[in-house]
Amino acid sequence: MFEVLPGVGLRLPGRAGALRFGMGERAAQWAVATLADVREGWVCGAGWAFGARYEGLALEVHGDTWDRNGWYADGAGLATLTLTAEWPPAACPVVLGDIDLFCHPAAEVRAALPRPLPPGVRLHPAPGGRYFGAVHLAPGPV
Repeated sequence: MFEVLPGVGLRLPGRAGALRFGMGERAAQWAVATLADVREGWVCGAGWAFGARYEGLALEVHGDTWDRNGWYADGAGLATLTLTAEWPPAACPVVLGDIDLFCHPAAEVRAALPRPLPPGVRLHPAPGGRYFGAVHLAPGPV
């Protein structure tokens, strides 16, 4: 089970630990590597990025961000996380509090979640809109 920790990051399944905003690339990759193969990636404006797949979920992570235009604050360490269900409902639970975000119809999940969502948490519908298909996490408002 993945657990969304608003303002903190993401707790990984089993004893893999957690991905915490601000942590370095090596520590983040090490934690994810205990679950799945880590694949290097690229994100514009980020010093590092990687992804992994685990039980029907795709995890994307990036950090050491900078904005040459000065519109956003530069940040060292892990900046954002995105978990996407490859086919909703997801095989592995992704929870916020005690609510499984990807396993139930979006209308039911929306009704059970606090309004507004915690700062830094953004949900995206899956194709067709019946389920949520992705959750995006940042350390503050998105």
